[in-house]
Amino acid sequence: MPQDHPAPMVSGPDQDPSPDYLTLGGPSKGLHRSSLLSRDERLAGRPNLCSDCGLCDSWLQRDMAKACVFVRNRAEAIERRVFGRNRRDGDELRFGVFEQMVAARMRRAVPGAQWSGMITTLGARLLERGVVEAVVTAGTMPGTRFAPRPVLARTPEEVLATAGNKPSLSPNLNLLDEVRDSGIKRLAVIGTSCQVHMLRAAQDRLGLERLDVIGFPCSDNVAYPDLTFFLKQVSRSPDTIVHYEFMQDYSLHMRHEDGSMERLNFIDFPMDKLDGIFPSACLSCFDYANGLADITIGYMGARLGWQWVLIRNQRGAELFELLRPDLEFRDLDAAGDRRRGMPRYLQMLAKPAGKPPKPIRRLIAWLQRNRGPRGLEFARAIIEMKMFRNLHHVRERFARFEPRIVPGFVYRALADYEDAHQEAMGRPIHPTVEPARTPEA
Repeated sequence: MPQDHPAPMVSGPDQDPSPDYLTLGGPSKGLHRSSLLSRDERLAGRPNLCSDCGLCDSWLQRDMAKACVFVRNRAEAIERRVFGRNRRDGDELRFGVFEQMVAARMRRAVPGAQWSGMITTLGARLLERGVVEAVVTAGTMPGTRFAPRPVLARTPEEVLATAGNKPSLSPNLNLLDEVRDSGIKRLAVIGTSCQVHMLRAAQDRLGLERLDVIGFPCSDNVAYPDLTFFLKQVSRSPDTIVHYEFMQDYSLHMRHEDGSMERLNFIDFPMDKLDGIFPSACLSCFDYANGLADITIGYMGARLGWQWVLIRNQRGAELFELLRPDLEFRDLDAAGDRRRGMPRYLQMLAKPAGKPPKPIRRLIAWLQRNRGPRGLEFARAIIEMKMFRNLHHVRERFARFEPRIVPGFVYRALADYEDAHQEAMGRPIHPTVEPARTPEA
């Protein structure tokens, strides 16, 4: 690795995390202070908006200004190059370009996988069939449950060993040095939306014959110390959690070592204790659905227990066919009306309220599960809420960056809420729209 590049946080299976990386003491910063991460030591000197994707640890560091989504969001230009078109009106404004959406799951779940193991199986199968020579993915740091470790897997077994979610920022793109030095020409990358944006932006520089991009929906990753802090605030037994996820039934599901499942309703989160755990970069991202991947595999648009798959182009269709023989399917559906609750959400975003009394929280949780958006409507609701929240964050903390980092499809996706936004925020959704004039007395 060139000497003028910072050393990667993790580069091999035997490298232990530094003591600073595992330090626990609660969030060191609040949301009202701009931050790289809650722990800044590793990224000192980098821009305030940085998700530690790893690009700046690689030989592509000098391309950062041309590739980084937080310098300039190039999603719409990349869409035209990768998919031959931009997002159409409707669901594509929220979910990204897609050719097909399905709900599916593995008939036989992969041991240790977060859900049924579709992403893990796909990565392993690409190596089994010789389609690619290596897979960039994230394993787990030895001695931890969730601390990520970038892995360049060369065998199916190495991919299978990385099964399971690592909901922390991970510099996976620092492995592009090893890819280049190893002479790899056919590569698959499993990544977050910011990693995928950087990868696509720099794709022509990689010298690859084939690149398969497997994405998963991603939002609000944290530095590992803050993840540990978060689990201590929400769980009765944080040290025994092996998987957790924010689920479609409006609760956080936490699976423990003994197989038991702990659930915490979203409305019951101790938000007063969680201020400061989310990086500014994640609060300035507008690609929850990982729209630049060939195929995106998550859960958000499917019913509980199933996975949501967005096949975005012909390459994504080819990848899906590798999985099809091992899958079972169900129909995608939608219920509820997300638009009814959005005006209230905007009011809360503008003027955050305190936590309601417990009986009221129980009622809200019941209403969310039984009357709130479900299925695809849940996915639409969550993505629109994240768009509004992050647009508000950018305007509050990084206003001058808005023209560069907020893509045009965000304003189109949210346009139906113009009146509610104007009432709550006192300004239009799109910055070029003239604010409503108050009639003269």
